[in-house]
Amino acid sequence: MANLSLIRSDSAPGRAAAGPGEDGRLPDGEAFDAYSRTVSSVAEQLGPSVAHVAVRRRGRRGGSGGAGSAVAISPDGFMLSAAHVVAGSAERGLASFPDGREFAFEVVGADPLSDLAVLRGESGDLRPATLGDATELRVGQLVVAIGSPHGFSGSVTAGVVSALGRSLPTRTRSATRLVENVIQTDAALNPGNSGGALGDGLARVVGINTAVAGVGLGLAVPINSATRRIVSELIGEGRVRRAYIGVAGGSRPLPPRLAAELGRGTGIEVVEVVDDSPAAAAGLRDGDLIVAIDGEPLADVGDLQRLMVAERIGRELSLRVDRGGSRLDAAIVPRELAD
Repeated sequence: MANLSLIRSDSAPGRAAAGPGEDGRLPDGEAFDAYSRTVSSVAEQLGPSVAHVAVRRRGRRGGSGGAGSAVAISPDGFMLSAAHVVAGSAERGLASFPDGREFAFEVVGADPLSDLAVLRGESGDLRPATLGDATELRVGQLVVAIGSPHGFSGSVTAGVVSALGRSLPTRTRSATRLVENVIQTDAALNPGNSGGALGDGLARVVGINTAVAGVGLGLAVPINSATRRIVSELIGEGRVRRAYIGVAGGSRPLPPRLAAELGRGTGIEVVEVVDDSPAAAAGLRDGDLIVAIDGEPLADVGDLQRLMVAERIGRELSLRVDRGGSRLDAAIVPRELAD
């Protein structure tokens, strides 16, 4: 029988075999060491601010337990988590931090339509995380996820920003909404990571982990100006007030003449007008193309969502609509979106 031997591809004739350098490191050792140092630094700085949270959910048979993660955002006990972590809870729970401290918390406010919740612990000596800005992220950038997957608190995983600008559908009993600019990452996320921190290389929280969409595919609600406003409202009022006009729709290309006039390519096609809604009172119909509200251009449903803030509730707004090639101007008065 002939003797068989394995030939390494990096040992082919005319090619020098890769091996350790004089200091014993592999050629990519420096890059790997820099990566490890960054992840370790983020874990050391951000880890103490991330808690494991346990809640008791209400139920007909005495309730059941639930768990997730939360991030301390102020020394006096405020923590940021995911709304679905505390959904259906008795408004209280127990937070456990890596230093061994445990204390009760109450749910200050939860917003299912952004999947964010603010909790407040009974401790007044928390180590707050630094909130960053997800708009500065780039695809391929290093991110670190810290949370309590399957109850294993203080777990750290690392990966990259796989994609930006994703949308995450959320709903309540009376409304549906898209959370915009969601961060997609390949940092391993598992049940229990929800509500935990997604940090950048400088240990700034750029996202709140919210969903495990598949193997190697996790999503996080971004920290940006919109989510900061939501957090402020939850702390101040315990809820988020939104304006509502009562249309369902989607993005549609504008007719060429109108696109040239407006300098953009899409508007919002009205697919359904809710009965007895502000849109119905304004005379909107299925098939109408909304291109502006109060002078603000509307290219997609996200644009409309961003404008439906509390300040516009009860205020008369102007709508610009294209109906069959003809321009229509209408007045509309948004109502408050019911919980």
